[in-house]
Amino acid sequence: MRDRFRQRHTSGADSGGTDGPSTHAEGAYALLRTSLLCGLAVAALVFPLVAMAGLSAKAGFDAIDVLSEEVAETDPPLTSYVYAADGETLVSLFYDEFRREVSLDEVAPVMQQAIVAAEDSRFYEHNGVDYRGIMRAAVANQSSGGVEQGASTITMQYVRGALQLNAESIDEVIEATEQTATRKLREARLAMAVEEQLSKDEILERYLNQVYFGHNAYGIFAASQVYFSKHPSELEVHEAAMLAALVQAPSSYDPITSDQSAALTRRNWVLDRMVEVDYLSRGDASEVRGLPIELDTSDPPNSCIGVEGTTSDYGFFCDYFRRWWRAQDAFGETPADREKELRQGGYTVITSLDPDLQELANDTVNDAKGQDNPLAHGAVVMEPGTGRIQALGLNRTFSYDQSDNGPHSNPSYDKKGNYPNTVNPVLGGGPTGGYQAGSTFKIFTMLAALDEGYTLDYDIYSPNRVATSFVSSTTACGGHWCPKNGSASMAGNRDMWSGFGMSVNTYFAQLIDRVGADKTVEMAERMGLQWRSEGDAYYASEERRAGWGPFTLGVSDVQPIEMTNVFNTLAAEGEYCEPIPVLRVIDPNGQELDVASPRCHQELDEDIARAATDAGRCVTEQARRGAQCGEWGTSAVVGEIVDRPVAGKSGTTDGDRASWFLGYTPQLTVGAFMADPDYTFNPVGASNSAVSKETVGTILKEALEGEPVEEFTPPSAEIQGN
Repeated sequence: MRDRFRQRHTSGADSGGTDGPSTHAEGAYALLRTSLLCGLAVAALVFPLVAMAGLSAKAGFDAIDVLSEEVAETDPPLTSYVYAADGETLVSLFYDEFRREVSLDEVAPVMQQAIVAAEDSRFYEHNGVDYRGIMRAAVANQSSGGVEQGASTITMQYVRGALQLNAESIDEVIEATEQTATRKLREARLAMAVEEQLSKDEILERYLNQVYFGHNAYGIFAASQVYFSKHPSELEVHEAAMLAALVQAPSSYDPITSDQSAALTRRNWVLDRMVEVDYLSRGDASEVRGLPIELDTSDPPNSCIGVEGTTSDYGFFCDYFRRWWRAQDAFGETPADREKELRQGGYTVITSLDPDLQELANDTVNDAKGQDNPLAHGAVVMEPGTGRIQALGLNRTFSYDQSDNGPHSNPSYDKKGNYPNTVNPVLGGGPTGGYQAGSTFKIFTMLAALDEGYTLDYDIYSPNRVATSFVSSTTACGGHWCPKNGSASMAGNRDMWSGFGMSVNTYFAQLIDRVGADKTVEMAERMGLQWRSEGDAYYASEERRAGWGPFTLGVSDVQPIEMTNVFNTLAAEGEYCEPIPVLRVIDPNGQELDVASPRCHQELDEDIARAATDAGRCVTEQARRGAQCGEWGTSAVVGEIVDRPVAGKSGTTDGDRASWFLGYTPQLTVGAFMADPDYTFNPVGASNSAVSKETVGTILKEALEGEPVEEFTPPSAEIQGN
């Protein structure tokens, strides 16, 4: 990172030192000469350094040189900026210290002058240690009997800050800041060594990027943003003087929380100092002194919280991104290490978030179900062939303030619920278990059957209730699992087209019995499902999965992002891609990292995926010509809304505890669900069964408006069974 700074400045700038091996000793003896002039007080201060110069010889100086090189190359923690796919819309910042590095030529000259006048007026004259300043401070402090003045130069302050940043323990932090002669001596010697390695401009640049200005503003860029909402190149003299005034004691001169009198006095003192060192005329200073302190403050967002609109619009996507980052080995050994890298590494991240689609998804789900409702309604928008998540809509606000939330929907819990405000990863990507997805799981049985060589026209007589070979703990049907259909009209001779389109339970109960529940569970794993509860892990285990017949009706928990990606794989004709929230990740040196590329592989044979899509078109009554879809599809409303080729699958659970629809075109996949995340036994009700269908239809229609109509590729005659 520092290389780019060196390229901007010539190495021939005044460093305050001379070439050759005698430089170290000359600096030490210069301090000795100063001590003789200043009296015993200063002599006591500098004697150990002189002794070091005379007695420790080369080994001691080598150690100082090595440490000074580390100090000169110190990289302070930097803020990471996360943007939407357009590269302009800010999603959030991530930082421990709000800081963004700028070059010296990006800082207004008046700001450079103000900081030099206030902190080290002889900065361009000394070699890291201001001997006149030591003399002046020593005399003043001896006269007062206390510490009235300091003698730390800008270079010494930079060294002190760098030592703190490089500290690996609390003891090292204390050592770098404690008020002792030993610390001052080491700081002085390091300052002289640093000035031999860096030009004055390089030191000033590093100092301005390092120093603290209060209100979590580290460095001049952050200070300009926090106090004046502008770039440091735009600072005017009265603003520069105020910022320079803060460095000595940010809390004492704080113009935001105080009555500003102390800040005004200190600012005007800086203006006077600028006059004394000929940076400002007395007339200009007088004119500026009469100006009040006028702030235009900003509160930078952090970790998905803080920007107006961000908390509700982008918060859940932002949090998913953060969890994704924590899972990437490229950013550190542990999740904690990776998050630290995000908060201190100064990355620029271009996410896959489409602001227009995000607004559409948010508006659609919130219009369908308001936030003052324990039922969560959400939508996931993904891109086939890349796995990129383009929007995460939820009828919740991403916020830690849950003081005004509604009551918990579990009557046995005496606490607030997670609505309207929550930070829970309701849509997935976190530790939440998910929700049962009902008949959407029939897709896994159909895919397993197609993978085993069954054809779309494979027909089974499917009565209203059927007994299977799977053992059940219930006494019904002689101890065997025997599901029934949602309505008597579903009974009849069904194949994959009509069985899937009409969602015939007894067809798929018999199909999983013939194909094998173990192969169906394996197919779900191939499509990205994970077992998130103890019960699911128990039944999905190698020794038990062959008996898990009810799996075909969606008795396992699944997260919305996870399930949407299953159908996104079908939209991509069997190419499975990991869900990913980024387009580009750029490190602070401007290098693009190879972590944002789609992670895809062909999981399903193209013909199998096309066959599943053909059956999925029966669901929306957008059937391929000639397909036998049955009397009706469960989600004709989706086809009517989208009005272009669209496939998918609906799903409801026993007792209507959740309602789903997963729909896709060749260009876009949308998954929607409704459930109660706080208490999954709370039913959504039959009246909400169509909400997710309408949400998916609306998002697909509006998102694809103006886009060309693309047709699905029909499956081969062989897999159709013709």
